[in-house]
Amino acid sequence: MTACAIETAAEDDDRDRDTGWPTGFTITANGAYAARLAGAGNALYVERWTLDGPEPYAVPLPLDQPEEPGTRLLPLADGRVLVARRVDGRRNTFSLLYPTGPATGELQLGAVEAPGSEHLVLLPPAPDGIRAYAMCVGPDTTTLWLVAGGAFGPERVAEVEGRCSGGVWLDRAGRILALDRRLDDGPVKAVAVDLERGGEATPLLQITEDSDDRLLLADPDSGLLLIRSDAPSPGHDRLGWGVLGSLLPVRFPECLRLDDAAVTPFAVQPGQVLMPESCAVALRIDAAGGSWVGTWQPSSRRLGQLAAPAGWLAGAGLWTAGGLLRLPYATAEVPCGLADVEPPPEPAPEPAVTAEEPRVCRPVPLQQAPLTDRRPAG
Repeated sequence: MTACAIETAAEDDDRDRDTGWPTGFTITANGAYAARLAGAGNALYVERWTLDGPEPYAVPLPLDQPEEPGTRLLPLADGRVLVARRVDGRRNTFSLLYPTGPATGELQLGAVEAPGSEHLVLLPPAPDGIRAYAMCVGPDTTTLWLVAGGAFGPERVAEVEGRCSGGVWLDRAGRILALDRRLDDGPVKAVAVDLERGGEATPLLQITEDSDDRLLLADPDSGLLLIRSDAPSPGHDRLGWGVLGSLLPVRFPECLRLDDAAVTPFAVQPGQVLMPESCAVALRIDAAGGSWVGTWQPSSRRLGQLAAPAGWLAGAGLWTAGGLLRLPYATAEVPCGLADVEPPPEPAPEPAVTAEEPRVCRPVPLQQAPLTDRRPAG
């Protein structure tokens, strides 16, 4: 299973700029565990969910003092939960929580300073489920830290020129990370950062010279990329898709453009090796009346829309390789639930002559990213 790949705080979008996540619910890359802040008011505590058993269940991990609302969480593949807390406005401490019988164990990992105007956010769960990363964003440079999984506490692993946001893993090894970077007052462009080469950054998206081109999600199995850019409509972001390593252009389907509603992808179906057009994508749809779920495939010209389960932890979910969408929810009656949703059937494909034409030139640097083992798509 592939967990939702959740964006960190990004410039000029509608993400939570404090915690860095669209929701307070984060799932490991393998879909086995999740974590969130539970409780209410001044009585918040960490709660870990187990998702890969016969039934989901939650384990509370309270400490002697409640957590602050801005506490950031990241579950690991061994069931521990990384907790990042901001202290005194600039110092970020990291620890691992785990159940120890009726109590909660805590392993202190160390701290990272974020001086001046810098701020620190957690990156999405690493593919190996063992390591955890954070980035400290300054006015001119962004520093990447390994905050869990190292030998000696937090370690600085890379420094990237520019002010970065986002964060999407491009491979299963956890070596290549895509970041959305702004240099000076220029546009935002996604770059691929090689963590084994000191943070060497190469262009990943450049649809037009002046467009803001961000990467939202990537599936390493198929190479499918979900992109947000204002290239087809300057000043207005559109949701599009492309294929990593492909010479084909980015496409911006009209069905993903809704009036008076924001559409944000949060999960891609795994296991579709070299078949990006067949990947199912789950999307969060937000409008004045609330939030619900969309499902879509690149081969389709239609966006399926589904009612979310009551208590859905909006923006969180995962696909199974077989195409079943699983959505976490919590209500007073069911404090830990996982709803299995069958997406609506896809209609028969329309004749090729009616296929939508690409609206912009191909993203030239895609094939130049340091991922040379990906075969170009037809």
